[in-house]
Amino acid sequence: MDALLDGGFADPVLQSQTAFRAVLDALANPGTLQTLAMPQAAPNGMGAELVSILLTLCDHDTSLWLDPALRADGALVEFLAFHTAAPLTDSAAAATFAAASSANHLPPLDQFNLGTQEYPDRSTTIVLAVPALGGGPALVLRGPGIKDQIAVSPQGLPADFLAQWVANRELFPRGIDLLLVADGQVLGLPRSTRIAEGQ
Repeated sequence: MDALLDGGFADPVLQSQTAFRAVLDALANPGTLQTLAMPQAAPNGMGAELVSILLTLCDHDTSLWLDPALRADGALVEFLAFHTAAPLTDSAAAATFAAASSANHLPPLDQFNLGTQEYPDRSTTIVLAVPALGGGPALVLRGPGIKDQIAVSPQGLPADFLAQWVANRELFPRGIDLLLVADGQVLGLPRSTRIAEGQ
């Protein structure tokens, strides 16, 4: 029980507010790096950035999908149950939030809840841990929240990410939103963002 109690935010109110603001800013300003509040500790199978966002966004009303590697970790599941009370779902299509420890464990984006025309806000927000938010293939972002364009280069995206994202973007106002996390930071890719290969 001590491990469960010690693993969350040291100052739950202040740090969850800080992390929530980081997520909001990341989605409002796609392609910018926002700094997350870090938990005291993270379970072995899950990076601190994933933990930070799940502690901030998840509660008993939000269904949570974990990738198979995370779901198989009993200590991690117990940790999240204790700190968030979020019900776990095996169905990606039923998830409010989804957490993936790498792109290798992430199903195609269209397998998640894409929302409806009446309730597009009910789609899944995916949090994907990547090796780094820079140093990868160049991508150019355009759309709401971006002046002209912005270049990003996250590592560890799915090999067919651009094709998947074009299909996701075409569903607007439906579609998933994506949060990439690494090195204590988060980068937001809302469904409204257009993404193309960089030069």
